[in-house]
Amino acid sequence: MIIKTKAYPRAALIGNPSDGYYGKTIAFVFSNYCAEVMLYESPELDLLPALRDHSRFNSIQHLAEDVDLYGYYGGIRLLKATIRKFYDYCQKNSIELDDRNFTIRYQTSIPNRLGLAGSSAIITACIRALKRFYDIRIPSPLLANLILAVEKEELGIDAGLQDRVAQSYNTPVFMDFDKKFMEEHGYGNYHPIEIPPELKIYIAFRTDLAEGSEILHSRLREDYESGNPKVLAAMQEWADLTVKVKSAMEKRDFTSLPALLNRNFDLRCEVCSSVSKKNKQMVELARSVGASAKFTGSGGAIIGTYEDEAMYSKLREKLKEFDIEVIKPEIVTAGDLAV
Repeated sequence: MIIKTKAYPRAALIGNPSDGYYGKTIAFVFSNYCAEVMLYESPELDLLPALRDHSRFNSIQHLAEDVDLYGYYGGIRLLKATIRKFYDYCQKNSIELDDRNFTIRYQTSIPNRLGLAGSSAIITACIRALKRFYDIRIPSPLLANLILAVEKEELGIDAGLQDRVAQSYNTPVFMDFDKKFMEEHGYGNYHPIEIPPELKIYIAFRTDLAEGSEILHSRLREDYESGNPKVLAAMQEWADLTVKVKSAMEKRDFTSLPALLNRNFDLRCEVCSSVSKKNKQMVELARSVGASAKFTGSGGAIIGTYEDEAMYSKLREKLKEFDIEVIKPEIVTAGDLAV
């Protein structure tokens, strides 16, 4: 039997990057792109490379361009780390795995290293395939923890939980990472919510800003752990913005949302010195036509709201001049696929 699983890119609507610092966020996954994993039983355990894992190039320029696009590491390391951490999880929880082997491969259409959680999507799809192969269940909160552990403990990537929560629940989620709750339960207080379908949301990204999220988080972590008052205040404000956005969506008060989303990004600029000129330019271009704009993650892609189709057309036209793609996200509301 061939097992095929999918996971989708994540967009943080509000609150990021407070998810790694006991804050609050709202995020969703969207199906315009996806990571797919295929797994089937085989005599030996075999990990098959994908496009980003190749090591043969047409020229030195080709190699340089490949590094710019994918970095120095491909997706095989993600599969290896995921399988290892999945095995550790089963051992720790006294889950017996049979002695079958498998062949596994992945492919992804998620734009790479642009703050859309493409790496954790591969990990999520891999774990879903392993769960089906061995017929085990992992509750959504624990699945999100497991995905994060693959990145932080196995690969040394500093990141927050929100990407993995949205991908685990497979529906929009309001996440409260209250410190006391997390210390008691081992995970945050997560609530699936509805993002009103009439709310006009866009996502835009460019491909010349590839930068892993670990760069942003490593710098911010230092300031947070040293007790920088400005950073601590920012974390609280991001959490407050998240509560306000949740309330506004529940009331269908869409007029208040643009200012809240804009403030999320402006606050980031106040406390993070790592926001590049080209990232700021994307936000400024979007705002120049009247749209709101903030990062979907740690940079390279933005998310915001627009008023009507006329504004959306202006937005696409304006950003196209700078090779920035604009899409309407197809928000996934399929519910919990983590069982």
